[in-house]
Amino acid sequence: MSLYMLPLAIGPWQIALIVVIVLLLFGGKKIPELMRGLGSGIKEFKDASKEEDKDEKAKKE
Repeated sequence: MSLYMLPLAIGPWQIALIVVIVLLLFGGKKIPELMRGLGSGIKEFKDASKEEDKDEKAKKE
């Protein structure tokens, strides 16, 4: 394994630790709101990238 790939090797214990830390920092009631915002941000990004692709194709034609 390369030295650069080492930080990307996340196992189940690391994921569990991250989940526990997030729960402690934000609380159980705030997490669904955070995930909803993250999901809408990803959706907007995908829509913008699709629109960019359409603009690129229209310029080529």
